Amino acid sequence: MQTVQGLITVVGRIFIVAIFFLSAIGKKIPGFQAIADYMTSEGVPASRLMLAGAIVFLILGSLSVVLGFRARLGATLLLIFLILASYFFHDFWTMTGEAQEAQLIQFMKNLSMTGTMLLIMANGSGKWSLDDRLKSPQNRS
Repeated sequence: MQTVQGLITVVGRIFIVAIFFLSAIGKKIPGFQAIADYMTSEGVPASRLMLAGAIVFLILGSLSVVLGFRARLGATLLLIFLILASYFFHDFWTMTGEAQEAQLIQFMKNLSMTGTMLLIMANGSGKWSLDDRLKSPQNRS
């Protein structure tokens, strides 16, 4: 049963971070200037610096969670990204009609991922993680 639990935990961590990691390497890095310009238009201060920081948070946070190495810290990086992205880009409270509905859905998606990051921060990365391997044998659950 522990093998199944470990495998499910690893797959879960991969699925949790896929959106963050792929967004960083597939969209934000290749489209850096266009995204920085968009961020400026949305009122993000120092957009190039903030985007560079976001990319670092997304990559390091994703790798940390998926490997289960200092996963609580990695989840914290992703949580910070989610809070800022939700505030600046999914501000449904400033909109009406279909735009408001679309941004509310995106905001709620981010809220659910925020809950996932809080769970990782509270409980760690689980089985088959580097954090679990690095625990002393008497502290393993």
